[in-house]
Amino acid sequence: MTTRTRMNVYFSPDLLAQVEALSLRRQVSKSAIVEAAVASFLSGDTAERMEAAMSRRLDRLGRQVGALDEDLAVLGETLSLFVRIWLSSTPPLPESAQAGARAKGAERFEGFMQSLGRRLATGDRFLRELSRDVDSPSGSRSEDRRDATGDPA
Repeated sequence: MTTRTRMNVYFSPDLLAQVEALSLRRQVSKSAIVEAAVASFLSGDTAERMEAAMSRRLDRLGRQVGALDEDLAVLGETLSLFVRIWLSSTPPLPESAQAGARAKGAERFEGFMQSLGRRLATGDRFLRELSRDVDSPSGSRSEDRRDATGDPA
């Protein structure tokens, strides 16, 4: 059995609160936390540990950026496909109908912006919905489909 020697040290209230919180979270004694911190401080391999921890964090960030890159590619392709289909299927309007079309377009855009605001506020995202649709056994989930105003399609 290892003999331990008692030592009295002084901590700022903030630091002591952090030690106590960590002690509760990890369910270890405050002495064990302080001893581990001092041992880490005195050991010569702290640079290697910090480098390893930084490397793990950078790897995780790299994977997250890769996932974001893939999400952006899906969104870009989705938008480009929509615009291509919209432009090829929307006939030019005569001059007399353009004012009414602009008013209807402004009304639809307002509905779109309200629907977008609701979706962003609830955290519902297209890519999550897409992954649910792809992961579902039937390949489609009509209960999740909504039009630009948020109404069921």
